[in-house]
Amino acid sequence: MTMKLSGVLFFPVTPFDGEGALAEDVLAEHLGRGLRHDPGAVFVACGTGEFSALSQDEHARAVQVAVEVVRGAVPVLAGAGGPLGLALAQARAARQAGADGLLLMPPYLAHGSKAGFTAYVRAVAAELPVIVYQRGPVVLDPADVVELARVPGVIGLKDGLGDVDRMQRTVLAVRREIGPGFAFFNGLPTAELTMPAYRGLGVELYSSAVFAFAPEIAKAYFAGDERLLTEFYAPLVELRSKAPGYAVSLVKAGLRLRGLDVGPVRAPLTDLTPEHEAELDLLIKTGLSLVAA
Repeated sequence: MTMKLSGVLFFPVTPFDGEGALAEDVLAEHLGRGLRHDPGAVFVACGTGEFSALSQDEHARAVQVAVEVVRGAVPVLAGAGGPLGLALAQARAARQAGADGLLLMPPYLAHGSKAGFTAYVRAVAAELPVIVYQRGPVVLDPADVVELARVPGVIGLKDGLGDVDRMQRTVLAVRREIGPGFAFFNGLPTAELTMPAYRGLGVELYSSAVFAFAPEIAKAYFAGDERLLTEFYAPLVELRSKAPGYAVSLVKAGLRLRGLDVGPVRAPLTDLTPEHEAELDLLIKTGLSLVAA
């Protein structure tokens, strides 16, 4: 089973209203704005969408809203993961909503064997096609990925580790044993900055958090504007590194700066300080001016 993904992948935030509840109308507006810039797919309720902070009902509604707004224009994939029972419930709700696939987050707390992780993936992939997210406690050897690629429904690996040696050996092993249909993604935060290295490994797909708040910049970089690496993305990574969780907080702040009130991040994340928000504002203006020029 394969899913044809290409272009810039859109990872929307999950907006919250003044009472802290899911703001479905704002999510619909956010998705609609992004779709006008032709993303390759929409990944809803994933890392940028504060997956770990959503209730099961909020997760299901966010996926439903995404499917309703996208209306088949591009694939919609939903986050799923954590305890197996929760991951299965999320997968089934996403399937019932009409989602096309899942980004499978790592299980938490329990650290089983490799055979146990494969069984976990197999159970969820029985519901919808799965892209496995390698990050945190999930660190896979090339042989592990080959085994997972043979599981029906497992269509790709998103790498959030950044171990170039491991990824090179993994890509070569999967291409040799499985073939070209299995997809690889650069899943590092602000992935554009590391894409030159990943392209050298044969990995062309990446998650773009920047697309969520500045799609013009994300699309210009995708089209080959390398100036943005030094003038926008490198300073953005420096800003992101100033506090844990800023990878998500920056995106929500960027959306607010561009006129869409998506509310704050949820604990344990924290919003940008006023000083850091001012830095982000300047960075966005710099990036947009480069694109306009």
